[in-house]
Amino acid sequence: MLQDLRLTAAADDDGRRLDRILRKALPDLPLSRLHHLLRKGRVLVDGVPGKGADRVKAGAVIRAPLEGPLVLGPRDSGGPSIEPSSILWEGAGLLVLNKPVGVAVHGSDRRSADSLETQVRTYFAPKLSPSLSFKPGPLHRLDKPTSGIIVFSTSLAGAQSFSALLRSRSIRKTYLALLDGILDRDETWEDTLVRDRERGKSFPAKAGDDDAQEARTRVYPLAHTSVLTLARLEIDTGRTHQIRAQAAAHGHPLAGDRKYGGRPQRGGFLLHAWMLELPDQALPELPRRLEAPLPDNFRRRIQELFGVRDGRFVIY
Repeated sequence: MLQDLRLTAAADDDGRRLDRILRKALPDLPLSRLHHLLRKGRVLVDGVPGKGADRVKAGAVIRAPLEGPLVLGPRDSGGPSIEPSSILWEGAGLLVLNKPVGVAVHGSDRRSADSLETQVRTYFAPKLSPSLSFKPGPLHRLDKPTSGIIVFSTSLAGAQSFSALLRSRSIRKTYLALLDGILDRDETWEDTLVRDRERGKSFPAKAGDDDAQEARTRVYPLAHTSVLTLARLEIDTGRTHQIRAQAAAHGHPLAGDRKYGGRPQRGGFLLHAWMLELPDQALPELPRRLEAPLPDNFRRRIQELFGVRDGRFVIY
């Protein structure tokens, strides 16, 4: 049975391609069927047949005859929301969170009900105006075992502004990590990495690796014992597993990171996305510096190893 689909473009759909809006709004519609409807002129935008590349304006009414029922929009699980205590900053189309260890960032379907992405969408469900093609989502990556700062977009404009800064490498990203071995001087790690998707690992590239990517990390030791070093790391690139892979390649794997050769440590490795620094006036509504407090397990480990009550003195 045919149904007359009727959709109204919202502010966050303004200027987006018609085909991309429909793909987001109708995830169950086969791509071949969508292209067929567009070719045949069956998709109308304000009463006029639309083409896939057409830019849709906010307020435009999109109509098409579809065999139903179809589920509209990226589907949310209706599961748990984010903890208010994890919010570091909210505004200007962005949400900055302090991600806990053990929570996956990505995943927005029913199989990923506990992911941070799903929790954020649940949190914003009653707050944001409906959009056909835009949903809050993460703007960069953090591994599941890594804690710290992660930025989500809550509007298309926020996503575009922050993503432009990431592409231009204008945002300074600083991590804290506990490394195997003694590192007693500042170092800069410059490598090319290749990703082995089957093994879920990144490695230094070999000659002839076509998909190798530049990776650059500056490392500043803060304190050390006879076998471990607490370090501050600033990354100039954002490759998958960059710090973990480079640390292992340079003889200082993260303590507890068994995947990359780290010696065993109770509770796994400690890697914390500690700080983001933005250029002056890059996004005037955002603080120039955003900082995520250390998780309790990391703070306790610093106290055990270095005999301090507050690890901050070794960070600054």
